[in-house]
Amino acid sequence: MPTRMRFTIWRPLTAAAVTLLVAAFLTPAVAHGTPRESLPVHSYTDAIREAVWVDTKLDGDGDGTADRVAVDIVRPREPAAQGRKVPVIMDASPYYSCCGRGNESQRKTYDANGDVVQMPLFYDNYFVPRGYAVVGVDLAGTNRSDGCADVGGRSDILSAKAVVDWLNGRATAFTTRTGTTKAEAGWSNGRTGMIGKSWDGTIANGVAATGVKGLRTIVPIAGISSWYDYYFQQGAPLYDSGPDWLADYVNSPDARARCAAVQQRLVDEAPRSGDLTALWSERDYVEDAHRVKASVFVVHGLQDLNVRAKHFGQWWDALAENGVERKIWLSQTGHVDPFDFRRAAWVETLHRWFDHELLGYDNGIDREPMADIERHPDQWVTSTVWPPRGTRTAILRPATGDRPGVGTLGLRRGTGTETLTDDPRLSETDWAARIDTPTPDKAGFVTGPLTRDLRLSGSSRVTVTATPTTATAHLSAVLVDLGPDTIRDYAASGEGIATLTDRTCWGESTTGDSACFKETRARTADVGFTVLSRGWADLGTYADPRRGVPLTPGRAYTITLDLAATDHVVPAGHRLALIVAGTDKDLIDPPADTPTLTLDLARTSARVPFAGGAEAFAAATAGATASAPTAAPGTGHPGGTPAARQPYRIP
Repeated sequence: MPTRMRFTIWRPLTAAAVTLLVAAFLTPAVAHGTPRESLPVHSYTDAIREAVWVDTKLDGDGDGTADRVAVDIVRPREPAAQGRKVPVIMDASPYYSCCGRGNESQRKTYDANGDVVQMPLFYDNYFVPRGYAVVGVDLAGTNRSDGCADVGGRSDILSAKAVVDWLNGRATAFTTRTGTTKAEAGWSNGRTGMIGKSWDGTIANGVAATGVKGLRTIVPIAGISSWYDYYFQQGAPLYDSGPDWLADYVNSPDARARCAAVQQRLVDEAPRSGDLTALWSERDYVEDAHRVKASVFVVHGLQDLNVRAKHFGQWWDALAENGVERKIWLSQTGHVDPFDFRRAAWVETLHRWFDHELLGYDNGIDREPMADIERHPDQWVTSTVWPPRGTRTAILRPATGDRPGVGTLGLRRGTGTETLTDDPRLSETDWAARIDTPTPDKAGFVTGPLTRDLRLSGSSRVTVTATPTTATAHLSAVLVDLGPDTIRDYAASGEGIATLTDRTCWGESTTGDSACFKETRARTADVGFTVLSRGWADLGTYADPRRGVPLTPGRAYTITLDLAATDHVVPAGHRLALIVAGTDKDLIDPPADTPTLTLDLARTSARVPFAGGAEAFAAATAGATASAPTAAPGTGHPGGTPAARQPYRIP
């Protein structure tokens, strides 16, 4: 664990003190080589605060005038006075006015001149004194920007990209929203890092996928990698709303009045059928991973049921295939920022990452383990690479047991069939809690108690051959660790954290922008089982994941479901289960019909990545007896889906 850093509110520095400090810190760097850490030698109180509007060369709202996006800037005064240029940390967001950022829902505030007073989050308080500029971009259609929000499409991505271009001298900005006086970014050295959680992190992914020059690194926190996969998975609808609702939610009041055409396109081109249209292809950044030149530091909650873990898994794999420099943190939380689940280590690590990527400091972070993984609440392990070396896919086979719906899971091909009937009232936690009991709503397949620990690391795939009784059917497949544990309570409010009243400070404060934030602690739950990976599909997409078709009752169909990436150790004494069922309540919407499905076990399998591959699985299950559960899976909090689903998800 990194040493906990000191936190304080830095007092304003006089100009003379700043000059002496700069000289003191820069002289040794010349004498002894490249510095290893940027230090808080600049005054945050005296920082330059300004706003510009960047010309995007788009006309998303169709008013005949190119849209301009608002860019709020906080940068150190001292380098500008000395003629030195600084790198930029940029957060492009639709939430600066409508909803707020961070655990305390901070919004931008402004002075009488329209310059930013409070920039949400700690980035400016901490990094501006260390010689960085921090830039907050209002996405098109939001807050003080022109245009229309289009939920990850050209308007969202190219409006943010235009700011990177401006910082590198390739685009035009103005000092006002409608004026003609140009603003130059002569203070910027062009080196830009993008950061943000959820939609903000999604924009970082999308801008990186354009290959824009000058973007040196991105830090997507719980970021979306494909907007289709936010609303659907293989044709199965994840929410009962579409991108039109989300665009309307973040658009400014005047944007709502002028963006009706964009709203209608978001309805017409994103059908609730789940078909993969051109609109979704435009918002798929994984397909453009080969364009990424920036390094990528991914952060994601393995139990994030908003931006689900599939997003980081497919993005990570695509980046790996294209040789992108990468780092990753995986927590036990849901949709939570690392500032709120591992604060001190996060600030220190992010500081070192930006110093390395944007200032070029040789601080060794590129030679440290690639992955940090939360194994238990507040207990972290590392992996030199991720997934770890020696991880190989094992093909697991379900087989019938001595009771209907309660089968075994092993390496040998099974025979026979199992039957289940979709029950939209039940969820993965209901299935797992009754894994050893025959129920009509699921088919469960379980190993015996493991004789040694077994680590899953990466993305799994489950191939199912099923015969439906109706013209529509949805399938769910989940992997479950059956055994007692204490986990972060991702199903509760806070999604694994509890917010306290005490505050700690991370940088320098002003009257209008405090660097002090409420502390948090892990909110935990004792569980009898843990769902560790999930996947869903509309069986009608069996032949083409881009388009569903009606099923013929009585005909067998084979489909492969992609399960979310994970990193989880099933301990010795626990059991590993595969469950196949219909609608996963609150995680996918039900089909039009209520099908009964017959599974052909000889043609059903799971491809699971284990550290050590099939050999590790065989060793861990050697001598295990599938009929001997270690503990009643239903005891304790079920550690599953949130009890009350929001009617609409906000990424």
